[in-house]
Amino acid sequence: MMDQAQSLRQLVSGKDNKKISESGASARIITVCSGKGGVGKSNFTLNFALALKAMGKKVLLFDADIGMANIDVLMGVSAKYNLYHLLKREADISKIIQTGPGDLPFIAGGSGMDELFSLSESDLNYFTAQIAQIADTMDFILFDTGAGLSKETMKFITSADDCLVVTTPEPTAITDAYALIKVVNNSHPDVSFKLIVNQAGDEKEARATSDKIRMAASRFLQLDISFLGHISSDAHVVQAVKKQVPFSVAFPNSAAAKDVHRLALSYLAVDSAETTRVQGIKGFISKWLKRKQ
Repeated sequence: MMDQAQSLRQLVSGKDNKKISESGASARIITVCSGKGGVGKSNFTLNFALALKAMGKKVLLFDADIGMANIDVLMGVSAKYNLYHLLKREADISKIIQTGPGDLPFIAGGSGMDELFSLSESDLNYFTAQIAQIADTMDFILFDTGAGLSKETMKFITSADDCLVVTTPEPTAITDAYALIKVVNNSHPDVSFKLIVNQAGDEKEARATSDKIRMAASRFLQLDISFLGHISSDAHVVQAVKKQVPFSVAFPNSAAAKDVHRLALSYLAVDSAETTRVQGIKGFISKWLKRKQ
């Protein structure tokens, strides 16, 4: 059976008769971020993408962690091409799409991410056209950004349709998650945040953690943040990382795997209930250009 990444390669190579829309408007753009490192953001993003795909959604995972890209490591996949090769026009979009577990299409990050924010107009047009070729075949494009709030991460957050903020019950993680939300909201109050609590002891601890952030945001920022759900602290997650296999694949019956499945269901329910128009990849790039400086 042909995997999804191979289908995409054929599509963008002109080997499929399906017409590609120039708008790329069907894909919902999601940025995943965290206030600090060590909260399991990349691991969450990977398994969340797999959960969405298992539910029949077409998902592209984009490793946008500048300097610390590691999605391919978590999957145990050696990426032959990454974003750098696309930006240098050494490979087109059909070649840099790699395939991970569960036939998940992904684009590896790496050194190319630094150059993504200093492209010439010609190179940016080329990049946009290349990404737009596959965007209209997707339901969701997930960008896993770096921890903290660099100027690059800020651009991803403020240009996406949704921003998922990952935190843990640790006080420093809670403080940093709120700080990220506050800084972004102060300059871009239109950003939509959704909160995920990772490594929670139980649901009670997860809700207590989310309540601290949500109440502070409501009181001081007049901002209503959705609590999407939590992922339990689970020894299987550590084992899966050592195996370089996503925990939802290595241990599908684990508490963490069941939690990320419920979390994906929750996101889809919220997504279907929202009336905000999806901007698509070109809308994402348009916002990105306006916020370059």
